Amino acid sequence: MMNRRKFLATTAAGAAAAALMPMPFVRAQSETVIKMGALKLIHSIAPHFYDQFTPAGYKVEVIPFESPTEGKNAVVTKSVDFGMFGIAAATLGAAAGEPIVVIGGACNKGMGVVAGKDSPIASIADLKGMRVAIWPGSTQEVFILERLRMEGLSIADITPVRISFSEMHLALARGDVDAYVGAEPAPGISLATGVGKIVEYPYGTAMGALNMIFGAHRDTLSERPELVEVILDIHRQASEYAMANPEAMVAMAVAKLGQDRAAIELSAPNVELTWKFGETELTQSRTYAEHMVELNQIQALPDFETLFDTSFVQSLEQKV
Repeated sequence: MMNRRKFLATTAAGAAAAALMPMPFVRAQSETVIKMGALKLIHSIAPHFYDQFTPAGYKVEVIPFESPTEGKNAVVTKSVDFGMFGIAAATLGAAAGEPIVVIGGACNKGMGVVAGKDSPIASIADLKGMRVAIWPGSTQEVFILERLRMEGLSIADITPVRISFSEMHLALARGDVDAYVGAEPAPGISLATGVGKIVEYPYGTAMGALNMIFGAHRDTLSERPELVEVILDIHRQASEYAMANPEAMVAMAVAKLGQDRAAIELSAPNVELTWKFGETELTQSRTYAEHMVELNQIQALPDFETLFDTSFVQSLEQKV
C-alpha cells in the first residue's frame, strides 16, 4: 500500500517530468495539418509561400505531384485536403461522377505555342502541314484546337505528335517537331536557350486565360467549412504576395523546382497566380467543358451545380 510520503514523492516526480517535456512537442501535437497538393510547376508555386501566411494553430504540408490527374485523384481519394490542377482534370473528374469541387482559382495563363527560332511559322495559320507537339486530353489541346478552328483549320491540317510537356522543348531542339503547345517553363526554356520563339500565347478565345483551379473533395466543404476558409485566405495572401514580388516568385521556383533562373525569369510574366473565381471564370469553364464534349474528351457535360462552389471565395472577397 502506498503511504502519503510515497504518494507525494511520486506526484512530484511526475510533475517534474511533465515540466521537462519539450514545448515544441506539445505545440506540434495541437496543430491542425492541412495537406495541400501542388504540381511541380511555377503555376503551383503559391503553396510554397503559404508558411508566411499560415495562422497559429495550423500547418500546411505541400505534397508535390507530377501531373494534374495525379493531383486531382489525390483530392478525390482524400490523400490531400486540397489541390491545384488544371480545369481539364477537374472537368474530367466531375464528368465521371467524382466528388471534386472547384472552390477557387489557382493560376491563369502559363501556356504558349512555340516554334523554332528560325522557323517560318509566325502565326497559328502557319501551323498548317507542320508537326506540332500536343499532349492529348490537356488544357492546351482544347485551346489550340479552338485557335485552329478560329483560323479555319482543324486537327486534320496539322500533324499532331504526342509528347509530354517536359519533353517538348527537347523535341523542338532536336527537330523532331516544328512547334509545340506547351506549359511553362518549357516556353521560357526555349526562349532562354535561343531554341524557340513564341508564336502566340493562346488566350484569345472565349476561354480566356483559364488554366488551373483550386479544388476540394465535396465532403470537406460540408464537414470542415472552417478549414476551407482558413486555406483559401492563406492561398489569397500567398498568391497576391507572389504576384506583387516577381523576384521572390522566381527565386522560389528556382529553389523548390530546381529550374533554370534565366528560363523562369522569362516564364514568370506568362503566369498569373490567382485565388478569385467568379462569373467570368464560371462562363469560361462552361465553354471549356463544351469544347471537351466536342472533342470527345468527355461524353457529357458535368453537373455544373455540384462542380463549382464559389461561396467561399465570395465570402472572402467581402472580408478583404
